[in-house]
Amino acid sequence: MLFFLGVLVVVVGVALSIALHEIGHLVPAKKFGVKVTQYMVGFGPTIWSRRRGETEYGIKAIPLGGYVRMVGMLPPRPGDEPGELRTLSTGRFSQMVDQARADSMEEIHPGDEDRVFYKLSPGKKIVIMLGGPIMNLVIATVLITGAITIFGLPQVVPRVGLLSACVPTTTPTLAAPQPDCKPGDPVAPAKAAGLQEKDLIVSIDGRAVSSWDQVTAAIRDSKGRDMSWVVERGDRQVPITITPAVIERATFDDQGNPVAEDGKPVLSPMGFAGITPRQELVTTPLAQAPKFVWDRTVDTASIIVKIPQKMAGVVQAAFGSGERDPNGPISVVGVGRIGGEVAALDIPADEGGNWLKLEQLVLLIASLNLALFVFNLVPLLPLDGGHVAGAAWEAVKKGWARLRNRPDPGFVDVAKGLPIAYAMSLVLITMSVLLIYADIVKPINIFG
Repeated sequence: MLFFLGVLVVVVGVALSIALHEIGHLVPAKKFGVKVTQYMVGFGPTIWSRRRGETEYGIKAIPLGGYVRMVGMLPPRPGDEPGELRTLSTGRFSQMVDQARADSMEEIHPGDEDRVFYKLSPGKKIVIMLGGPIMNLVIATVLITGAITIFGLPQVVPRVGLLSACVPTTTPTLAAPQPDCKPGDPVAPAKAAGLQEKDLIVSIDGRAVSSWDQVTAAIRDSKGRDMSWVVERGDRQVPITITPAVIERATFDDQGNPVAEDGKPVLSPMGFAGITPRQELVTTPLAQAPKFVWDRTVDTASIIVKIPQKMAGVVQAAFGSGERDPNGPISVVGVGRIGGEVAALDIPADEGGNWLKLEQLVLLIASLNLALFVFNLVPLLPLDGGHVAGAAWEAVKKGWARLRNRPDPGFVDVAKGLPIAYAMSLVLITMSVLLIYADIVKPINIFG
């Protein structure tokens, strides 16, 4: 039941994000006087609609997108009068472009000649087309800021999580860099010293502790000598003496992967106490939220830039024996499944419980909005960035003409980019189908 509730939360979040994205286009379009005939959330058959003034507002059956229909998105062919396009051209692409021009003009009625999109100034075109992506960025910023400043983020703190039962004597391998206990292994030093789960580590050898890195560094460099710890247990401070064991352990790189040579892990002698850290929700100061949002945006952009090469891995995983990249692209089906898994997690109340699950769902929807923001900025039709690029080029041409006292060069004919738009649409559809298939047959496993 919780799984389906999580899926429902994600579906509603996706639908609202799409609806607000289209409002980002709708509001400035109406503000600038463009005639808007439709505002639709979803694709396919219309399941509900209502007309308000000249605009039909509605919801369609497939909630995988949406659109705002503005009249006159494409200019007439140079030399033609608006509304009097030639109906015959040679070449399949030319016919397709002419048909697109005709469709763009078909809803222009007497009195609407100056309410077309293509006659707007380049600046107004850019504002309208950036309205959708900017709305997604605003949604993501609000959700992320609220989550990290109100609920907080799970962070490793200098508090004892789990205690190991033993000092492992098995030699680490690449397959098992952290060996398990086996009968006869000596008791782990932390357990033998009486350390308990949830103990807060206050100091080690008289030095105050504020992070888990300080704890691991002190244990690693102890070389088997006695260590004097002070831990906070309940409302009292308890002194504890721990003597870490010295064992050969695998070393790890900055990404957390075992370092290997000749197919074997690189081992190093280090102290071992047998404790793992605990995670707690730690709130982020409001002043640090912009940097956090910026970092997540940069991370999202880096993933989207690598989508072409990552799609090869998706295909190999879906149709072969490979595993999915947890940092690779996923479809809305995959996002919904992750939302369901988050809702179904069994998280103790003292570790966040339902609040942590709700926060993770909020951050999941925020991540989706960041992806929509970045992806729609790609300067190719039919994405918003393609229209922005056309308007920016028009501004450059007009500005250059004014500087040289040349006649106004007129509107940039974005219709010439329609063959690219058709190809791009085919690529997007193919990617979506592949990702949906992969998310069904070989889903990304982020919870182990």
